[in-house]
Amino acid sequence: MRLQEFWSRLDEQFGSMRAQTVARDHVFSDLGGVSAVDAINTGTPVRKVWLAICEAYDVPPKER
Repeated sequence: MRLQEFWSRLDEQFGSMRAQTVARDHVFSDLGGVSAVDAINTGTPVRKVWLAICEAYDVPPKER
């Protein structure tokens, strides 16, 4: 998954305003206790970050 696709899916799933909050403010235990943005910035694969968000927010499997 490319970073652009990640942001696009996040916007589609949560809306542009909430997507930013989800990515920057929520701390994900599946990512080692950091935000999605911090995880991406430290080299975590974008797909892994997306799946952690999906798990935390119960995104339906067909939308993952």
